[in-house]
Amino acid sequence: MREIEKIQKRAIKLVIILKNKPYTNRLIYLNLPSVKYRHLRGDMIEVFKITHNIYDATVLPNLSYNERIDNRGNNYILHNHTFYYDL
Repeated sequence: MREIEKIQKRAIKLVIILKNKPYTNRLIYLNLPSVKYRHLRGDMIEVFKITHNIYDATVLPNLSYNERIDNRGNNYILHNHTFYYDL
């Protein structure tokens, strides 16, 4: 991700008007999302596709859904698993 962000920073510096402005101001001026936001958005799209069975069922990861009664009509609430790594 750092390499992609470096390329994006260099490309935005090519806009002469914005050359001396900070990176975040350049993104706002050009109406561009940050690399971190684009990765997060892509992950959310993939979870949506998995939960709505858009992919082949044989290659999907096994996601467990919250089966509480008070889901208020939302059948796609996932269990929040916490992982601890002992490295």
